[in-house]
Amino acid sequence: MEYLYWDGAYAIARRLRAGWPDIDLSQVTLDMIYNWVVALPEFGDDPRLANDDLLMAIYQEWYEETQPL
Repeated sequence: MEYLYWDGAYAIARRLRAGWPDIDLSQVTLDMIYNWVVALPEFGDDPRLANDDLLMAIYQEWYEETQPL
């Protein structure tokens, strides 16, 4: 198993998108992202290292993955 870490925003966003493919991102909060990330079986980082910047980076990657150009 390849572990996910906070600095892998793109990889985390792809995993969240796969787990919640139909979610309305306008309803997603940073707390929701935090809880979902730390609950991932492949998450291997320290949950205490999370901050708003890291969570926003994950959100941004997720958003960009779902929006066609």
